[in-house]
Amino acid sequence: MTVPPTRQLVAVYPGTFDPITYGHLDIIERGKRLFDRVVVAILENAEKQPLFTVEERVELIREATAGSPNVTVDTFSGLLVDYVRRSGAHVIVRGLRAISDFEYEFQMALMNRRLDARVETVFMMPAEAYSYVSSRLVKEVAFLGGDVSGLVPPAVAKAVAARAATRAPGRKE
Repeated sequence: MTVPPTRQLVAVYPGTFDPITYGHLDIIERGKRLFDRVVVAILENAEKQPLFTVEERVELIREATAGSPNVTVDTFSGLLVDYVRRSGAHVIVRGLRAISDFEYEFQMALMNRRLDARVETVFMMPAEAYSYVSSRLVKEVAFLGGDVSGLVPPAVAKAVAARAATRAPGRKE
């Protein structure tokens, strides 16, 4: 008698990750214990003005998750549920930092369920130490000359500082 292969439980953790923070990495770390594979999916959004290119973000995330063989990094555009289907996943992981995140994320989860009832959304809260950290705040602090080393991995802190130095107030791009 042969044993049928077990279905791998794959989760997609979507976002812009501009830049990835320790809060994101906390969600990835806990997610990889719940799922067989976690796909960190970077949204390609031409309307946003990101600090880092998609390729730079892919590289920074790959470096930050290098010791995790069940974490992969990919990019997507268009509807998230379409990407989830293409990637073989059935779960979307979303981080919630505060009540203010909940309303938007709840609406998105319900819309994704309407678009594909087979896709579930799982909400995870980051560790308390990172509950206030956002990519936007990291960029603001860095551009104002603050130290972001406790908020992002070392390679990301270095990249953010370098980018901030080239776009400092008063400098022309």
